[in-house]
Amino acid sequence: MIGVAMATYYSDPKVSRAEREEREADLRGKIEQIRVAMPRTGYRYLVEELKRSGIEVGERRVRGILKKFNLQVRPRKRFIATTNSNHKFDIYPNHIAGMTLNGINQVWASDITYIRIENGFVYLAVILDLYSRKVVGWAISKRIDGQLALDALKMAIERRKPPPGVIHHSDRGVQYLCDAYVEHLKENGFHISCSRKGNPYDNAFVESFMKTLKDDEVYLWNYKTILDVIDSLPRFIEEVYNKKRLHSALGYLPPEEFEISLGKETVSRPMLEIY
Repeated sequence: MIGVAMATYYSDPKVSRAEREEREADLRGKIEQIRVAMPRTGYRYLVEELKRSGIEVGERRVRGILKKFNLQVRPRKRFIATTNSNHKFDIYPNHIAGMTLNGINQVWASDITYIRIENGFVYLAVILDLYSRKVVGWAISKRIDGQLALDALKMAIERRKPPPGVIHHSDRGVQYLCDAYVEHLKENGFHISCSRKGNPYDNAFVESFMKTLKDDEVYLWNYKTILDVIDSLPRFIEEVYNKKRLHSALGYLPPEEFEISLGKETVSRPMLEIY
């Protein structure tokens, strides 16, 4: 192995068939170890995870292993409406379109999704810091109401203790524009921003998180009760997504590690442009 690139080690055509199969099994085993925590990780992220553990192997090789052993991720699509924008409350303009972010606690984005259980649905409200993609607040409930959203906001404020002037961005749902929620935002010095009507791209970063949550966690387990959800989702959010899930926009770092890196003088802060 000394002086030999890992990519060559795994694909050298000069080795015997038996040795090549042994190397493939070794690489497959390392991929499956990564998939224990993140079962639906795609090939690009697998390559970066392998690099972080000292294994330099190319995308082509990883894709070949995934195909050979039938380990490709299969997309799953489901949809339940969680936004009710037919209400009497004030709607605020979109303040984040065209922004360029260079630090945390500049824009927080919120959304709600559903989790299917045996007798209905459970709802999850989350708040992300858009710069680091970190989930800073969340709440779970069987009711999709303002209190669900407010509980997530209160958690985020308690954890981050943000300075005045943070922009809070959401869709036009009643949960985010009801009196109690808006009052709490104003009391804590937030600027309020809403997505444009019928434009799903205005909250694309949170939508991306929700897709990751569904693909890597929700769709893999047969939740039966709200207690199953409460037992599993916080672990995924805090221990897997925030601490382990790599983001290409963050230089292939997980959100928590990325935020820690911002405090180091040798690390330059990337810019995030919002379209």
